[in-house]
Amino acid sequence: MGIKSFQGSRKQQQSTSQPVALKVKDYMTTSLITFKPEQSVQDVVESLIKHKISGGPVVNEKNEIVGIISEGDCLKQLSESRYYNMPLKHDNVEKRMAKNVETIDGNMDVFDAANKFLQSKIRRFPIVENGKLVGQISQKDILKAALQLKGENWNSSTKSSS
Repeated sequence: MGIKSFQGSRKQQQSTSQPVALKVKDYMTTSLITFKPEQSVQDVVESLIKHKISGGPVVNEKNEIVGIISEGDCLKQLSESRYYNMPLKHDNVEKRMAKNVETIDGNMDVFDAANKFLQSKIRRFPIVENGKLVGQISQKDILKAALQLKGENWNSSTKSSS
């Protein structure tokens, strides 16, 4: 006689939860400190310190992104101005900003964005819709999204309740 199971018949467990789509647009910052190309680097340094940020997008009068300025860009200018004995007010943002700005789509999954951060070594990505700056996602924003998934499967497309 074979061994009988005393657990009874087992029902297939149905997954009742839908995959959670964590999109960049749900975690991006929309209230941004932006800079203008004609602004002085000294203004940028003062703003970075005042707002405790490490950089920000540079936009034109139409709110189109034309560059990114960071603490590093400001440090380069500071170092050169000291070397050439020129005041900080001499240089403007347009001369110092990074002009080849890589943006990401607000509909991108936050974990795909995390991989993009790791591959590029960039600290922030602007989000553009219809040519206009609408937000920015930082590495810290991605970490906040990850915290909301405590105990859940990281791969949102294959997530199921077991």
